[in-house]
Amino acid sequence: MTGFGEVMTNPMILQLSPMSADLEAALDARGERVRIDPDPAWLAANAERVRVIVTGGQTGASRGLVEALPNLGLIAINGVGYDKVDIGHVAARGVTVTNTLGVLTDDVADLAIGLVIGLLRDLPRADAHVRSSAWVNGDMPFARKVTGRRFGIVGLGRIGSAIADRLRAFGPVAYTGRSRKPVELPFHADAAALATASDVLIVAAAASAETRHLIDSRVLEALGPGGVLVNVARGSVVDEDALVEAIRERRIAGAALDVFADEPNVPAALIDSDRTMLTPHIASATVETRAAMAALVLDNIDAFLAGRPLPTPIPLP
Repeated sequence: MTGFGEVMTNPMILQLSPMSADLEAALDARGERVRIDPDPAWLAANAERVRVIVTGGQTGASRGLVEALPNLGLIAINGVGYDKVDIGHVAARGVTVTNTLGVLTDDVADLAIGLVIGLLRDLPRADAHVRSSAWVNGDMPFARKVTGRRFGIVGLGRIGSAIADRLRAFGPVAYTGRSRKPVELPFHADAAALATASDVLIVAAAASAETRHLIDSRVLEALGPGGVLVNVARGSVVDEDALVEAIRERRIAGAALDVFADEPNVPAALIDSDRTMLTPHIASATVETRAAMAALVLDNIDAFLAGRPLPTPIPLP
């Protein structure tokens, strides 16, 4: 592997996810960019030339692909999540992984608040009530108040903390996570205990084997028929089948979701329900944040190619 101080010229960069035109042009200026879904024939001819993978958090890089690239040195993720990369495997192969930690925190937290307000105040239906001219025939049903609710946050990392900061204006906030944080917020031992004490449960935990289906039927039962779920983390953190059943059977009041288990495929039961608010994984999708994410991807690639320390490496085991 290339060490610090050794500069690489014209590396092959394998792009696995859609990127903005500006980011793709910047990658072209740094090496030979190839945008494909690698097949065995292509790998047989080109595997040794690939030094960098650029990918999204939802796509990652499979263990098999990493195994097939003997000279891979960097996986640059245009996003925060890295659950689609086998971190232990890449570490053993000497491959570094970077993400865009920090630059999308505000946008994700902002959307979480928007989903809370949108769901409780029934804004999608209110918009449709005006656009469909139903208003001329009468008012729509009352929605529910936001201020005064009890808010629970699952995962108090950067994003969870930013959500908590915003929620303090609305009502009491509590949290759960792997450990207590040095914050003046009530801590609950697990998600079920937090759900019991919450009217609105917001999921902001990182996706991992440990957090897969963390929000299960037991947690949803604890949230209860007056509670709502908001997920801006990853679809895998919520047991989607259990959520569908909880909404169908009215065991919770509703859900606002930006992420799903099998994106872009969303269960019809969630789409058809009048007690859900759904967005297409847009938490970081603002012009400003996507530009900042792209800049950080490039900063990491530039540092790698120049043999310098990387700005945002993911800690490897």
